[in-house]
Amino acid sequence: MPFQSSPCSASEWISFLRQYGPIPRNDNMYDEVIQRTLRRKKLQPIAFETEYLGELLDNFRSASPKSVILTGTAGDGKTYYCRQIWEEFGGSVDDWQKDSKIQRLVLGDRQLIIIKDLSELTLEEKQSLLPQIATAILGTDTSNVYLIAANDGQLVEAWAEAAQIKELEPVRKAIEDLLVGDLRELEGFQVKLYNLSRQSAAVLFPRILKAVLEHPGWGDCNQCAYQSQGCPIWQNKQRLEGTDADRTTRKRLTDLLELCELNQMHLPVRQLLLLVANALLGHPEAKDRLLNCRQVPDVIAAETTSRASLYRNIFGENLPERRRESTEVFKVLRGFGIGAETSNQIDNILIFGADDPELQPLYTDLVLSDSFYGADLKYQAQQRSYLEGDAAKGREEFLGVLQAQRQRLFFNIPGDRTTDMKLWDLTIFQYAGEYLNDLYRVLQEGKKVPKSITSRLIRGLNRIFTGLLVSNQDELLLATSGSYSQARISRVYEESVSVARKRGESVSVELDKSRKKPSLVVNLSPDVEPIRFNLTLTRYEYLSRVAEGALPSSFSQECYEDVLAFKTQVFKQLAVRQSMDDEDEDGEEAMNIRLLEVNSAGIASERTLEVYF
Repeated sequence: MPFQSSPCSASEWISFLRQYGPIPRNDNMYDEVIQRTLRRKKLQPIAFETEYLGELLDNFRSASPKSVILTGTAGDGKTYYCRQIWEEFGGSVDDWQKDSKIQRLVLGDRQLIIIKDLSELTLEEKQSLLPQIATAILGTDTSNVYLIAANDGQLVEAWAEAAQIKELEPVRKAIEDLLVGDLRELEGFQVKLYNLSRQSAAVLFPRILKAVLEHPGWGDCNQCAYQSQGCPIWQNKQRLEGTDADRTTRKRLTDLLELCELNQMHLPVRQLLLLVANALLGHPEAKDRLLNCRQVPDVIAAETTSRASLYRNIFGENLPERRRESTEVFKVLRGFGIGAETSNQIDNILIFGADDPELQPLYTDLVLSDSFYGADLKYQAQQRSYLEGDAAKGREEFLGVLQAQRQRLFFNIPGDRTTDMKLWDLTIFQYAGEYLNDLYRVLQEGKKVPKSITSRLIRGLNRIFTGLLVSNQDELLLATSGSYSQARISRVYEESVSVARKRGESVSVELDKSRKKPSLVVNLSPDVEPIRFNLTLTRYEYLSRVAEGALPSSFSQECYEDVLAFKTQVFKQLAVRQSMDDEDEDGEEAMNIRLLEVNSAGIASERTLEVYF
């Protein structure tokens, strides 16, 4: 049952921050509403450094500015960028708040025309305006420069409709090429395209978190008596801040967001703000599942502060399942399975640590030391009840508490204990820590990936390519069933590719320069285009699991099909290389069939059969 309001000094800042959370009427989703609320409550905005604002301002300040198109998904900050540029060049706040879809101001000897949202224009307005924009993009009109905000689909659709006018076709094609090629500019066109979906959540999140945690609005809390009496909002704030020596929680959360990004899951700024608000204010029994100041006394009195745990709120555990699953950031973070996944070591500490002399030191350090969200009196009572085999209801309650403790431990296990405690066993991605630290970040530093990682990936690929339990890791084995390269079992040996650089052949893990993400690259010859396989977190986990013994199609059918598609690409390039070779036929009336044989050590080698006809 929701808590009733109790007399308590209410903070305007907490009330404002609450609007960013996953509440039914999430007004702070919209830049215009935020600005009105800030002025009414006389609060400072949540200000943080954005990725492209400096570049955009420099462009419009230059002697020959280009028009700019801002695209991306909803919540990426397109309106925010437009408003910041408007205000930077002298536009008034009051004028911006008007309902006008298009704003204009003088920019030197030009006019800057800002289209807040292309989708809000009527068909007639688009038909009138797009030809004018096209003349600016083509450089035939230098009196106007444009700033246009539009989602990807809306942008393509608008120009597709406009391209019925023959003169606009080159502009339509240029914009399409910019989008498809993920390019910023094209030679001959006076336009820049910024895809805000390419903003890094792992880069933006620490900035957003810092802006929220250091906001002057928290000064209201210094006059609140409940700050020292166990206010969960203040407790969550302190834990997210961490200390100068230990900021493990925020680092782990940033790592998760970076892994999401590397796994091709984009989280816009709006979702990151929602995550921070929910992490700080979440409680399953509060109104709209988010605390405000007036509810804090009731939480403390009811002794349910542990249910406001930051570590549960990060995964939206305070929300009903339906709302949680419909909120993008929680759906993505819950995909790691943190809380549901565990290891024997972790569960033994949590369940038996109080009584087992060998586990007691770890139990004391990791569980008892946190009396707020760890082993409070309620947890210890439930633990005893569980061990004594009391009623099934008590058992179910303790299993729920156990899940919350696994989530807490994921964010609290010290950095120097992650290996021996097998931190990433608390997720479905057991190789995620290695992928992030030993592969991706090593590549970012311009260093080579450890040979042990490359060898494991090759072993995994070979087992999928052949369908055999092979252990070869110095060469990539290319085999078919005789006529079909994607057969589950491929014993007919076609070719092998040396992993170490040899006569133009090599297999390596590199950082894709355009996408800035890891790829596995197969080189067959200096004259043949390399084949690249995007190494997402899921694919890395898949190849590693297969290399360690998992069956190729048991972990992920999608990954299995992706790897077979990659195998087909390698065979296509192999055919290109073969067509370039000048081998003379020997004229013998014989056909050699080379089969793979696997010895007791799992090493596959070829055995040649000669068939005469």
